[in-house]
Amino acid sequence: MFAEEDLLPISALQHYIFCPRQCALIHVEQVWSDNVLTVQGSLLHSKVHASGSEARGDLIVMRGMRIRSLRLGLIGQADAVEFVRCSMEEDGVRLADRHGHWRPSVIEYKRGRPKIDRCDEVQLCAQVMCMEEMLGVEIFEAAIFYGDPRRRYRVSINKSLRIETTDAIVAVRALLESSLLPVAVDDKRCRRCSLLDQCQPGITSRKRSAAAYLKAAVKEQCG
Repeated sequence: MFAEEDLLPISALQHYIFCPRQCALIHVEQVWSDNVLTVQGSLLHSKVHASGSEARGDLIVMRGMRIRSLRLGLIGQADAVEFVRCSMEEDGVRLADRHGHWRPSVIEYKRGRPKIDRCDEVQLCAQVMCMEEMLGVEIFEAAIFYGDPRRRYRVSINKSLRIETTDAIVAVRALLESSLLPVAVDDKRCRRCSLLDQCQPGITSRKRSAAAYLKAAVKEQCG
């Protein structure tokens, strides 16, 4: 069991899967910068959280719910948790001031499209695992709502994804404890990263020497 002061932010897992260097810049070096993409993402999350909780018949929606797991050492916030009325045998939980049993499902909101890697799914799975510990119930399915196609994608919280998420937790904790900054990779991910200027992948990447980078920069400026 981890102490409160040792809990990792769940967002660090998404940052790590996307790019370990980005994760270290944010969570070790405490570097942050916004671009159009991050601002749009922040506005989407603010809008979702500001909507507040609601109840409609057999559905209860709780938004901006704080979650944590002392067993995994994680802390964060779920954009939305939906509770659907169910029978006792359907992995339901009891809620304060509500009759019956309710089956929980975590919903994560993202501004863009589904990604090639599984960074969003890992972040979602970590949220689910926190909810399972908090509620004492197993959750088999969750969802990600992507703002570009404006549709919800169901995510199976299966054994494979749970293992990948657990591995990511171990890797992130090791990275933060080492306080080392991984070498930049300098690939297409860098062009949409808000930390491009701070990271300087063209200079720090093993693919290119500083001399080669400066030569190319001078050539570009001089035409």
